[in-house]
Amino acid sequence: MHRNILYIINPISGTKTKKNIRQWVEQKTTAANIPFAIIPSVADGDYHFLHQKIREEKITDVVIAGGDGTVNQVIGSLLKCNVRFGIIPCGSGNGMAFAAKISKQPEKALDLILQGQAKVTDSYSANEHFGCMLCGLGFDAKIAHDFVDLPKRGLKTYFKLIIKNYFSSKTFSFTITINENSIPIDAYFISIANSNQFGNHFTIAPKASLDDGLLDVVIFTKQNKISLFFQLLKQLSGINKLQTTLDVNMNQKIIYFQTKKMKIENPAQAPFHIDGEPVATPASIDITIAEKSFSLFRQA
Repeated sequence: MHRNILYIINPISGTKTKKNIRQWVEQKTTAANIPFAIIPSVADGDYHFLHQKIREEKITDVVIAGGDGTVNQVIGSLLKCNVRFGIIPCGSGNGMAFAAKISKQPEKALDLILQGQAKVTDSYSANEHFGCMLCGLGFDAKIAHDFVDLPKRGLKTYFKLIIKNYFSSKTFSFTITINENSIPIDAYFISIANSNQFGNHFTIAPKASLDDGLLDVVIFTKQNKISLFFQLLKQLSGINKLQTTLDVNMNQKIIYFQTKKMKIENPAQAPFHIDGEPVATPASIDITIAEKSFSLFRQA
């Protein structure tokens, strides 16, 4: 089939220089005899200006060399274009790429794209904002807000922020509505996941799938900090079982269930993130899965 690839390269994402990416992208794509163009990512994250270029030049694939923030911005902007998406993971966390079993090695990630096998993939909307990985309220969002302001990125920096904020963290009051039932709850954080992880293989929602038409909801309720630590380890290790929405017990230390949509009232103004990027704190959030909304070159 005819292919024409547009590469979007974020030159400052992650922790390592990206100076060699353009060179080997050009070499491998030329060797594959596929027409292509390369542009840098844009600071404002709005890629709607590419709609005309995609249409006129008959671009079939858009490949993002960057982190989760750039992935979110590009796919969200070009969702209505008839293109397939690829990821060359170059960010600090690479949660979407790792959930999709895309290699951390850029050359192998590009090989997957050049082989041309894309799979339909779910996304979600949070108050009509596009998301493809996960969103959250509370402690994890506080980390995201702090992380974005730091000049130095990477896993080490992320761990330092977690330790710094852990003992001072507090619970927030929420009201959760699922299946028309509204339930008040105090929680340290709520994660609503389409992919299974925050990034760096921290798998917060072990049963999450990119194409099952469901959101995985994980809630860490009010408890002492020692208990919270061990409950977090249990969740990350995949020990906790999924509950059905009919059997959700809000008195448990960890609540883990799946749903197609939910509403969260946030009167305490807990911080909020979408795909790891801090966004304005809403008083109320409607979150809905969008099934099979785009195609992604991936293995899982």
